[in-house]
Amino acid sequence: MNSNNTRASDIFNNEDSNTSKNQDFDAVLNLRLSRRNMLRGGVGAAGSVLLGGAGLAGLAGCATSGQGAMAANTPLSTLGFTPVAKSLADMVSVPAGYKAEVFYALGDPILAGAAAFKNDGSDTDFDKRAGDHHDGMEWFSLDANGKASTTHSARGLIAMNHEATTDEKLSSFFIHADGGTSTLPRKAAEVDKELMIHGLSVIEVATEGGKWRYKSASNFNRRVTTMSEAVIHGPARGSEHLITKYSTDGTKVRGTLNNCGTGKTPWGTYASGEENWFGYFTRDDKDDAKRGAKDKAVAALNRYGRRAGAASRHGWESAGSSDQYVRWNNGAIGASAKDDYRNEMNTFGYIVELDPYKPTQALRKRTALGRMGHENVTFAKPVVGQPVVGYMGDDSRGEYIYKFVSDALWIASDANADDKLAVGDKYLDKGTLFVAKFKADGTGEWLELSMKNPIVAFNPDFEFKSDADVAIFTRLAADAVGATKMDRPEWAGVNPRNGEVYITLTNNANRTLDGEFGVDAANPRVYKDMKGTKENGGNVNGHIIRLAQGKPADTSFKWDLYLTAAEAGADKGKINLSNLTDANDLSSPDGLVFSQATGICWIQTDDGAYTDVTNCMLMAAIPGNVGDGNKKTLTYKRSDGSEKAVDTYIGKTPTEATFKRFLVGPKGAEITGWCETPDGKAMFVNIQHPGENTKMADINNPANYESQWPANVGYGAGKRPRSATIVITKLDGGQIGS
Repeated sequence: MNSNNTRASDIFNNEDSNTSKNQDFDAVLNLRLSRRNMLRGGVGAAGSVLLGGAGLAGLAGCATSGQGAMAANTPLSTLGFTPVAKSLADMVSVPAGYKAEVFYALGDPILAGAAAFKNDGSDTDFDKRAGDHHDGMEWFSLDANGKASTTHSARGLIAMNHEATTDEKLSSFFIHADGGTSTLPRKAAEVDKELMIHGLSVIEVATEGGKWRYKSASNFNRRVTTMSEAVIHGPARGSEHLITKYSTDGTKVRGTLNNCGTGKTPWGTYASGEENWFGYFTRDDKDDAKRGAKDKAVAALNRYGRRAGAASRHGWESAGSSDQYVRWNNGAIGASAKDDYRNEMNTFGYIVELDPYKPTQALRKRTALGRMGHENVTFAKPVVGQPVVGYMGDDSRGEYIYKFVSDALWIASDANADDKLAVGDKYLDKGTLFVAKFKADGTGEWLELSMKNPIVAFNPDFEFKSDADVAIFTRLAADAVGATKMDRPEWAGVNPRNGEVYITLTNNANRTLDGEFGVDAANPRVYKDMKGTKENGGNVNGHIIRLAQGKPADTSFKWDLYLTAAEAGADKGKINLSNLTDANDLSSPDGLVFSQATGICWIQTDDGAYTDVTNCMLMAAIPGNVGDGNKKTLTYKRSDGSEKAVDTYIGKTPTEATFKRFLVGPKGAEITGWCETPDGKAMFVNIQHPGENTKMADINNPANYESQWPANVGYGAGKRPRSATIVITKLDGGQIGS
């Protein structure tokens, strides 16, 4: 969300550490190689191979080849509901003919030993309850016998992220009776709760008598927290940079943290992205000196948002001398990495994989997919004999878009394997990571991040010794090759109609006309926007970019902007380039998922710029394809009177039949997380942090809460707002959106 419209969580959702001044790819290569004097002998040949085969010849017909065979079960050509109006009401609004019901909220018991949730701050045992900030989620079918299925729609498992907490200063105040401690040191009892409300949950759900419920006593139910053991997999396993007091061989870690978006693997497991984990750590202002000026860990810590002296989000490290608290101090305070947690932060920032059908298996951190502020990973439809390909965004201002291509080639029988995490080992532990470079002519290329790339291997600014280093310090490798800085890359989704890849770019308050964040073809807008009497600048409302490739593993692509988010009344020549109306205008697109049943692209917002007009929302879209619109030239006037022209490519203007508002959420809430039953007749959506802007001082004054949802619709005890999952169905029993 726009940092000029700050909410309680903004500072940790807008990490901003990319100060690289990326240049053209060829210029970067020449500079790197000349500075290392490596143009002699075999290295020069390696550079020729790297650049020579990319080309654009493979793009002919790319919108219909390769993944073009992907087809939705019942693709819709138009949307059959009346758009929902913008709203500031403290409720969930859906179209006429639909109903939305709450069925799983923060604190709900899912494991034995947890009492009914009181919602007054006295509750404990959060390792046995729903965590906080429901976020990305995926559906996994169960048949009538409780076995894994891909088709059953009346019973299944939902795996879900619990991203963060509703905070003021240090405290997650809604879960503490008196709002908690807002100064250091923190109380251990408070921290113990906060450690448990992060992570993941798996719940069994079923429809009974036309009503969806979660089964609180199911043997499938599971909670993963910041303290649950996880196993390191991929090239970083055993790296010196992952050694900690807890794991002196760098092969295991405790927990997963700040999990945001999700993906479902082709073999039927849950893939979750660790996003803004950096803010949970601290190191003192002398730590750089302790490590030494030449210690590359210092450069890496700075690049990943933890400069010496930076305060942590919750102050967990201050709660006592027990290991569960000390681990959040990632300073070099011991004799070696085996004696402290200087590397603890390096154990977060990965895609983690979980088999929801096997609740006793430890989750695995897939380091081959890189370390960053992972929003999610979305997989292309697998093709027999071709690699498995996943797409990812790094959710911070000025970060990059990535692609992973497996070494192993897809075998159809792996989709039904019993040991699903072993299949994950096969496809996700070995492969090649790429980062996107967008060109001004509407094309782009995927730049390899590995020791085979001389720009990475002979980087004079940061020494990479192995592919383990590339996996752990991915951002620095992407800086080196000259990737394109983007406006907060968040969720990625693959269109089942044609295989094109969509990535939301939520916004960027730092985008300027010139300089480090100057406008470019892929991030072309910089403008002023008023929220009440306050002026905001940059790319205030965000946009959605899309890519077309011949095959998912190809190293070249075409791109355009599917959508430029804007207020309906904004200038259509400079800001509202997609000609949005009151039926479909939006700000800060974030979550993005395609329905496999209907082909609808569901777009969710996490906004701070337009919330004086409407709460956050869920949009439904039936998009076209890359190249269905036109080239657009934006002309800007500099302060000295000169002009700057930027060419970009805008998709076909959406109509109300193909793009409109489906849902508006309660006050203060973000709309995030989406999944559906295979028949497309039940849709699950997460409502995150309603009432986020409530002040801690009002903790015992419900009348002053920004929101009382979902208690105000009759769900659960108390009046404190709770993140929750809703299920949406059509009154006539039909497919959602039809």
